[in-house]
Amino acid sequence: MKIRRLRRKMMPALAMLLPSVMLAAQTPQHPVTIHLDPAGTQIRWTLSDVLHTVHGTFAMKGGVIAFDPATGRADGEVIVELDSGDSGNATRDRLMKEKILQTATYPEAIFHPEKVSNAPKPGTEQQITVDGTFTIHGQDHPLRLVMTVGMNGERHLTATTEFAVPYVAWGMKDPSTFVLRVEKQVTVDVTAAGTVD
Repeated sequence: MKIRRLRRKMMPALAMLLPSVMLAAQTPQHPVTIHLDPAGTQIRWTLSDVLHTVHGTFAMKGGVIAFDPATGRADGEVIVELDSGDSGNATRDRLMKEKILQTATYPEAIFHPEKVSNAPKPGTEQQITVDGTFTIHGQDHPLRLVMTVGMNGERHLTATTEFAVPYVAWGMKDPSTFVLRVEKQVTVDVTAAGTVD
């Protein structure tokens, strides 16, 4: 009888404790490293002018993001090869690389993650915020990426995000002419694939 009474007294406390235990079990406490796959990652950009919208791509050279789920502190880098820029028009692409991006001097754009808001969990799709520094054309700029992340199994990850690059405000040449007016920012869409360690 005493054991039964003790169990009845303990049940409310266990019921309150159970969600916390389950949450702790689902949240990785060890450092997480994500290796991005350049072949499985697509980087698409969009630039509008008064006549039409230009679509193009860049290739990712490589990427590693490491972070501590307990603190959110992150490190690593994601490297984009700017000379890979392709819009399907050789003349326009040459202008973009030589006059605007100046890829001979600044061949890469690099994102350095500094803080990650959450850890990806197997079998789920969730939003994760990554804050960091985006280096392009020789200058560093703070950048926040809001990413939709899904995991297939224990290790395979996909992530999508979209952000704007205000290239003129960031010191790059405005390609607009008296006749042709071009938007002052480029929209970048990323679909990334990788593995989690």
